[in-house]
Amino acid sequence: MKRFIPFVKSPPTVNVVAMSGVIAAGGRGGNLNDAGLASILHKAFKKGKPAAVALQLNSPGGSPAQSSLIGARIRRLADENDVPVFAFVEDVAASGGYWLAASADHIYVDHSSIVGSIGVISASFGFHELMQRQGVERRVHTAGKDKSMLDPFRPERPADIKRLKALQAQIHDTFIAHVKSRRAAKLSDDSDLFTGEIWVGERAIEVGLADEVGHLVPVMKDRFGDNVRFNTFGPKRSLFQRFGARVLTDTIDQLDEKALWAQFGL
Repeated sequence: MKRFIPFVKSPPTVNVVAMSGVIAAGGRGGNLNDAGLASILHKAFKKGKPAAVALQLNSPGGSPAQSSLIGARIRRLADENDVPVFAFVEDVAASGGYWLAASADHIYVDHSSIVGSIGVISASFGFHELMQRQGVERRVHTAGKDKSMLDPFRPERPADIKRLKALQAQIHDTFIAHVKSRRAAKLSDDSDLFTGEIWVGERAIEVGLADEVGHLVPVMKDRFGDNVRFNTFGPKRSLFQRFGARVLTDTIDQLDEKALWAQFGL
C-alpha cells in the first residue's frame, strides 16, 4: 500500500513485453503481428508510467512487413511517451526478430543467443514433374502477362526469378537502412554484416548488433534499483491453442514455422 501514500515515491516499474514466435500476419494464434501486439504495446508504454519497457525476444523472423509495422509502433510509442526500450534476446532474434531487437535503444544477449540474419529469403516447392508423371494438366488464364509468377505447378522461368530477386533487393535495402539508422556508429565494418550471416553472444556485440551480455531482471535491477517492479504483457492464447492444438497433426504453416526455427538449431 506504500505507493498510495501521498508524497511517498513509488518504486519504478518496468513493463515487460513477451514476444516469442514467428512473425506473420495470419496463421496460427502464436504468431507475432502488428494487429495482435498493438494493444499490448500500447498498455506496456502507458500503464503505470513505466521507467522502461523491456522486450523479451525469441523469434526466428518471418514477415518483413509485419516486422516493420511492429518496429515502427515500438519506436512511435517510445518517442510519444519518452520511455526507453531495452531488448533482451533469449534463444534467437534473427531476420525479422532482429528487426524488432533493433527497434530498442539497447540490446542485451545471452552468451548463447543467436543474432543477425539480416537478409531476405523466399522458399517454395516445384510440383510440375510430379504432375506430369501423374498425367495432371495445369490450366492458368490471366489478364496481364506477369500475373502468374513463380507458379509451383510449372517450371521456373528466368524472368520470374529476376523479378523475385529485384523485390528481395528492395526489402533487403529497407532492412539494412533500419539497422543502420538504429545502430549507427555501433556497427563494425565486417563485410558479412548484411549478408544473412548470424552471430552468437559476444561475437554479436563485437560486430555491433548487440550491446552487452545481460539478463532482464538483474539488468533492470542494476539500472533502476532492487525495488523495481515488473509487469508482464503478452499475447493470450485461447483454450484451443493451449490444449486442443496439441493433438492436431502438423499443417503446412506449422511445418514452415518449424523450418524457420530449425535454421538456428532450435
